[in-house]
Amino acid sequence: MYMISACLLGENCKYNGGNNRCQWVVDFAKAHSYVPVCPETQAGLPAPRPPAEICADKVLDSEGKDLTKAFARGAEASWELAKKAASDAGENIEGAILKAKSPSCGRDRIYDGTFSDRLTAGDGYLVRLLKNHHIDVITEKENLEDD
Repeated sequence: MYMISACLLGENCKYNGGNNRCQWVVDFAKAHSYVPVCPETQAGLPAPRPPAEICADKVLDSEGKDLTKAFARGAEASWELAKKAASDAGENIEGAILKAKSPSCGRDRIYDGTFSDRLTAGDGYLVRLLKNHHIDVITEKENLEDD
């Protein structure tokens, strides 16, 4: 079973109320078992909401509100949801396809905390948690179907 960012599947959970539907991810989901996750909405954050970025060790939204605890809670909730779905299906979590650059789901490169579209090295909160559990993570920018 795969964890897939819900926004990549077309769910309107993105900070601006929209989605990041990605056709290859949708096609992949049709052929594999998966659980859609959105750590931010699973933490109780609304859609739409102000954008948030990781700044040093905190997650701040564009209005300066500290969302660090919510992002940590959402990452944990997504992990628990996926573990339960996999267990209920008698499967293991094989990997995750998550939204690039996101403060929750970004891998290797995330927005730098200045709200200026600049990127910096780093992982989002869910990616950090998944790496600690040795779960392979890719983003929609890396097409598994091209291998």
